[in-house]
Amino acid sequence: MPTHATAPHRPLRLPALAGWLVLTFVFAAIGALASSQAAEFYQQLDQPSWAPPPWLFGPAWSTLYLLMAIAAWRVQRAAPPGGARPALALYTVQLALNALWTWLFFGWRLGGAAFVEILLLWLLIAATLRAFWRRDRVAGLLLVPYIGWVSFATCLCYSIWQRNPNVL
Repeated sequence: MPTHATAPHRPLRLPALAGWLVLTFVFAAIGALASSQAAEFYQQLDQPSWAPPPWLFGPAWSTLYLLMAIAAWRVQRAAPPGGARPALALYTVQLALNALWTWLFFGWRLGGAAFVEILLLWLLIAATLRAFWRRDRVAGLLLVPYIGWVSFATCLCYSIWQRNPNVL
C-alpha cells in the first residue's frame, strides 16, 4: 500500500541517498558534456526577451538535480524492498532523456528533434511526479520545480528553434 509520508521508523539509508545523488549527477554530467560551449552558442542565438541569461542555467539545474535525487531517495526509502521499481525506472528513463535533450539542442543543434524530445521528457516527468506522489508526497513535491522549469524550457526551446531555423 502506498504511503504518503515516510514512516518515522525507517532508517535514513544515507548510502542510498549517495547512490541517487551519484546517478543523478552522472546523467547531469553527460548532458553537461554537450553543453560545454553552450553559453557562447546560446548568446549567439536570436532569443525571446524572456530568455534567461546563460549564467542562470548552471545553478538552476544543479538545484533541480539535487531535489530530484532526494525525491528518488525518498521514494526508495518509503517503499518495501523492490516496491518502488516502476517509479524509479521512470525516474531513470527521464534522467536519460534529460541528458539527451542537451545533446540534441546544443551538441547536434537539432532544434526540431530537441523540441519533440522535450515534449516526451515533460510527459515522463509528469508520470514520474505522479508515481512519486503516490509513494511519498514530499518526493512528488520535490519534482514540482523540475516540471515547472522544463515547462518553461519547452516554451523557450520552441521559441529559439523557430527564431533560428538556419542554426537549429
